[in-house]
Amino acid sequence: MIKGFGGIFWRTKDLEVVKKWYSEVLKLEIENWNGTVIKPQSGNETIFSFFTENDSYFPTEQQVMLNFQVHNLDETIKHLEHIGVPLAKEKESSEFGKFIWIKDPEGRLIELWEK
Repeated sequence: MIKGFGGIFWRTKDLEVVKKWYSEVLKLEIENWNGTVIKPQSGNETIFSFFTENDSYFPTEQQVMLNFQVHNLDETIKHLEHIGVPLAKEKESSEFGKFIWIKDPEGRLIELWEK
């Protein structure tokens, strides 16, 4: 029945600051309607997963965590260093891939993943 995710929507306290941050830091082309369309590419997959209320994988006060799949995590880290965005957690590797974490202007933890 489910074909894929149709979108991710959330409220923000400062729309212009958040739009600018996601545009500059994650290179998302935010359009006039305050969003963008990310089209799936070969090798890309979307994970839908539940966590218990007290799971420590991401902050318990944060209800949802975004995970963006990137082409090259090392290049992404270089970009983040170049524009002065600190890592919230250092790079980790596992059988699932390589991961880093950053925070957006409102403190939401965001996971960046290279499969």
